[in-house]
Amino acid sequence: MEENAKRGYLHEDFRLFHIRDQVELELNYHYHEFNKVVIFLSGSVTYVVEGKAYFLQPWDILLVPHGQIHRPIIDPGEPYERIILWMNSDFLALHSDADGDLLQCFRLAQERKFALIRLDASARPELRRMLDGLEDALRSTEFGHSLLARTGFLQLMIALNRMALRDATSLDTETYRSDPKVEEILSYINANLDADLSLDAIAGRFYISKSYLMHRFKELTGCSAHKYVRQKRLLWAAEMIREGVPVIEASQRCGFGDYSAFLRAFKQVFGVTPSEIG
Repeated sequence: MEENAKRGYLHEDFRLFHIRDQVELELNYHYHEFNKVVIFLSGSVTYVVEGKAYFLQPWDILLVPHGQIHRPIIDPGEPYERIILWMNSDFLALHSDADGDLLQCFRLAQERKFALIRLDASARPELRRMLDGLEDALRSTEFGHSLLARTGFLQLMIALNRMALRDATSLDTETYRSDPKVEEILSYINANLDADLSLDAIAGRFYISKSYLMHRFKELTGCSAHKYVRQKRLLWAAEMIREGVPVIEASQRCGFGDYSAFLRAFKQVFGVTPSEIG
């Protein structure tokens, strides 16, 4: 698979996977065009999201907003069990209201630059109950099973948002490892996708050598700075196009001076042309 390739396609409102395996599972760094939640149940796993490594404990929750590059590092000596939820942002937005934005937990993860929620032991039974109910509804063929599953999923999302709003795991520096300089560079890139983000420009702005930038950036994020910038710009362009921004304008706003290069890169990443993505 191509380095940092897009993985998975979501055509439903949401999907749930409950997986337990003990194999030599080597996953590359990748991203999704949908939001993702990982609920870690057992094993020995370090999960890297946007260059920050989280040391997981049972019932830890990871919030992975769409477009963020991530990868689990798995010790194959122990069974790895997890529940993974993929969710459609439009579905969450449709069922949000003024006092309950179901996408807020992902926005908080982006704003805080922190993906991990670590629950108190007292909160775990209720989470388990909701997950068991959702899995039962998804397996069922009884009357109203689809409605019950959607209702259970929305209740779970309300609970996850409440957890995220009161969570303070980021204050515990033992839960993760990161490089403050690379975090600063990542923040700058994501806030300035329309700026000059060449290696020379980034290295000069942060007073580091270009060779150090190239080595350290790839070591922590799993891809080169150049490829990271290109990927983030293309994801931003896709969002603008879906919102109705003309394709040429989107390509210019996201930093592509050469329109033909933009079209080639876009199709390489998304598998379709910009006009087909809306």
